[in-house]
Amino acid sequence: MQKDYIQSLFDLKEDAMRYSTQVKPISYLKANAAKVLLQLTEQREPLIITQNGEAKAVIQDVASYEETQETLALLKILALGNQEIEAGKVKPVNDVAARLRAKSAGR
Repeated sequence: MQKDYIQSLFDLKEDAMRYSTQVKPISYLKANAAKVLLQLTEQREPLIITQNGEAKAVIQDVASYEETQETLALLKILALGNQEIEAGKVKPVNDVAARLRAKSAGR
């Protein structure tokens, strides 16, 4: 179930971004750097930079980059949690709660 939810997030992301409209040659970036930065900030969509007709780089605004990093960190935490579940490294919540109550009462 968790994997289905995570996959749906990626599917939504793919549908939301149409990279083909955000492709520019490096010469455009060189000639319009300030304009590009303004557009990145306003539109919050990444821009693919090509060189000799090949995609070479992706640039994006800082806020989007930070959101992406936070999302990746959360996905990593979820993956680690799933690995622990699959390895049987889990305890029933009632056992954990009872242990915490006992520990708190013993102070």
